[in-house]
Amino acid sequence: MPFDPVLTALAEDAKSWRRTIHQFPELLFDLPKTAALVAEKLKEFGVDELVEGIATSGVVAVINGSKGAGKTIALRCDMDALPMSEQTNLAHASKVPGMMHACGHDGHTAMLLATAKRLADTRDFTGKVVLVFQPAEEGGGGGRVMIEEGVLERFGIDEVYGMHNEPGLAIGSFAIRSGPMMAGGDRFIVTINGKGGHAAQPHMSHDPVIVMAHMITALQTIPSRFTNPFDPVVVSLTFVEGGSDKALNVIPAAIRVGGTIRTMLPETRKAVEERFRDIVTTTARLFQSEAEIDWRPGYPVTVNDPDKTRVAVAAASRVAGAGQVDADCPPTMGSEDFSYMLEKRPGAMIWIGNGDSADLHNPAYDFNDDAIVHGVSYWLSLVDQQLGQSA
Repeated sequence: MPFDPVLTALAEDAKSWRRTIHQFPELLFDLPKTAALVAEKLKEFGVDELVEGIATSGVVAVINGSKGAGKTIALRCDMDALPMSEQTNLAHASKVPGMMHACGHDGHTAMLLATAKRLADTRDFTGKVVLVFQPAEEGGGGGRVMIEEGVLERFGIDEVYGMHNEPGLAIGSFAIRSGPMMAGGDRFIVTINGKGGHAAQPHMSHDPVIVMAHMITALQTIPSRFTNPFDPVVVSLTFVEGGSDKALNVIPAAIRVGGTIRTMLPETRKAVEERFRDIVTTTARLFQSEAEIDWRPGYPVTVNDPDKTRVAVAAASRVAGAGQVDADCPPTMGSEDFSYMLEKRPGAMIWIGNGDSADLHNPAYDFNDDAIVHGVSYWLSLVDQQLGQSA
């Protein structure tokens, strides 16, 4: 669909901001350059309130509508990059070794900045729009920290909305689902303590390698035999450490294994953890060994509010047309810390198409700048729908 020339020009500005952010990626809560750029732009746009330093480097801006009192909605983006090396050879590629924007948070930030500028220029709505620029989505739980520091109460937020790019989904298209949309993801490291010995005398030891082998096999019965096949669960063992290739005739005294467990329902998440602990401890005991479990709770399940999902679908349909909005897309086993905000306030996360790009978290990935105008239009349509703003 054709876009307003002002919006098209704004998208070009956002493209420039995005590429600047992309060249200087930063990790987790340590985002001084990114946060400074965001704050500088928001000041330039003339937002009504600007607060920096929430969750160390988070930035929050408030824009008041010109049509009087009303509710307050929050639009949230993430700003941090990943600890991996870029392999795109693009002119705007990362200039920081070992860091890159491989998940499109640079694009998310640029789209929300452009939205802020348009809203600050027009203000044709009731109530308030709160723009949340969040750090540490990539494993740091920045959304949780912002909530702990009072962002929802401090700014009187009634509803929360998020947007994330999706490789493989066509530019100009959107996808969403009501209820669980992204998995909860927990991590673990198990230390199996046995009794080391000579490889020629295994009966004199309590071999932790054997324990590990049985344990890994048994853990895979959680998704295959313990849970409903229509209730997705993924158990992945991704890390094994123990023994030495310089001592192949030695049975080690201990082995460490680690991985992740992903679930789509909160009640399943709890039940799977309990089953995991049972399998690990009893398997070790069976072979006269002990197991130490380092359980690392991850992000909760991302659950879209049914009513706010309908809001998001309607807003996206106004931008892309109903035929370009999948209102019942399949859930994904990836995790997202916007889930913390959705636990506290009604809202919804939506996918926006990134076209035929490399996958997220891939060294060849780059956010597609052609998506920017569609993303900004979605945000403006959402505000218009909820607060009566004319984009």
